[in-house]
Amino acid sequence: MTSVNRLRKVVIVGGGTAGWMTAAALGRFLTRDGQTSVTLVESEEIGTVGVGESTIPQINIFNRMLGLDENDFIRKTKATYKLAIEFVDWKAIGHSYHHPFGPYGIDMEAVSFHAYWLKLHAMGEDHDLGAYSLNTVGARLSKFIRPNGQANSPLGSIAYAFQFDAGLYAKYLRDYSEARGVVRQEGKIATVQQNPLNGHVASVTLESGQVVEGDLFIDCSGFRGLLIEQTLKAGYEDWSQWLLNDRAVAMPCALGGSTAPVTRATARSAGWQWRIPLQHRLGNGYAFSSAHISEDEATAFLLANLDGEPLAGPNLLKFTAGRRKKSWDKNVVAIGLSAGFMEPLESQSIHLIQVGISRLLAMFPDREFRQPDIDRYNRVMTFEYEKVRDFLILHYKATTRNDTPYWDYVREMPVPDYLAEKMAVFESYGRIFRENEELFNDTSWFAVMVGQGVVPKGYDPMVDVMSDDELRRRMAEIRSVIAKSAEVMPGHMEFIRANCDAMA
Repeated sequence: MTSVNRLRKVVIVGGGTAGWMTAAALGRFLTRDGQTSVTLVESEEIGTVGVGESTIPQINIFNRMLGLDENDFIRKTKATYKLAIEFVDWKAIGHSYHHPFGPYGIDMEAVSFHAYWLKLHAMGEDHDLGAYSLNTVGARLSKFIRPNGQANSPLGSIAYAFQFDAGLYAKYLRDYSEARGVVRQEGKIATVQQNPLNGHVASVTLESGQVVEGDLFIDCSGFRGLLIEQTLKAGYEDWSQWLLNDRAVAMPCALGGSTAPVTRATARSAGWQWRIPLQHRLGNGYAFSSAHISEDEATAFLLANLDGEPLAGPNLLKFTAGRRKKSWDKNVVAIGLSAGFMEPLESQSIHLIQVGISRLLAMFPDREFRQPDIDRYNRVMTFEYEKVRDFLILHYKATTRNDTPYWDYVREMPVPDYLAEKMAVFESYGRIFRENEELFNDTSWFAVMVGQGVVPKGYDPMVDVMSDDELRRRMAEIRSVIAKSAEVMPGHMEFIRANCDAMA
């Protein structure tokens, strides 16, 4: 029996990555029995941001949920693989480190591997944390392989993500969605109509005069937040006191330089530059603070620091770091840029779209739109955004750079309480605790803390149960296993050519 309160019409306002990811998920689960329609409204005249080309391993969960064939997905989006993020010049100019997607070493005697490394480091015998990570070693050698399921081997469970062409990704998901009943409606929205009794959005009217009615509206309209902000006035929480960057200039260029399976983030005088290798080009950009460098200067700097010839002109984005005070208000759910934005320093932008979709599916409403469920959704999304925010702030706060006013400010700025406590606990004994399944786990925090030069006063005393000689022996064995595992991995581009070459 079908509930009389079941939603009959879902309308997605806006395409791009957020719109078509949402459409794909709803097409996969919601339209199967023909009782609910999903319509996506977008205009070819309105450009999409389209610079979010880099992901984290959670994208694999989304792809499996949709039932995608990985080789086909990679070919259609001209993607490459990604084992880590490489950070250059963040701690200090000339210093670099990797944030790997997989673990360091193995835990021993019920104590985190991180504690053993900190003791060895304190003994002055080892300083290369990356040597204990297969993802880092593989990235350094420009190698890649999918996990082979082999038990008791680092090769058995390699964590990886993708780097792809955002425009091709949206097209790929559009084809997927339309094959499952999602209807695309071309047109610009001229006006929004609300129900006078409860303020819910009732319909949108296109410039052509066509009216699109809906029960649930999903706002994927980008920074402007056509429904969530311009119509419902949900409000916006500004985080620019911690995340100074309010501009980004993006520009693709021809392939050149390294094809390692990493996204590179290089700290610059007033922000940072990204470099993302795809199969057919490089994605590049400079996220910067307009208070510390002009748009023209930033664009010129990016042009002077490309590894190949530009393939298009610069695309300038203006934004304010922060989030909507409510991601869900009345019958409107904001997903993607309309819900909030933080510079894609840890490739988290697409993941936050994915989280918004998964939480919506978990708390999918009927026409009652009960407030306790809406409140919970907003509380969960607030937690997700704030914990990502604090992790990003760590990259700026933990630095010794003092070469520009930009770095002087972020080095000395006060930080949110959660981050301050996280840093204080780490600075005590090097301990890190993951709170309530926050996105970035203890390995991620450890990688950045150590990589940025945060030095604990001590290490977990539990590791002293193991003798120094035994510690040296085990750590050397772990390094050896990692190195030997990396030796058998094929080259990154060699693997792609053999399995999922978009150029073949």
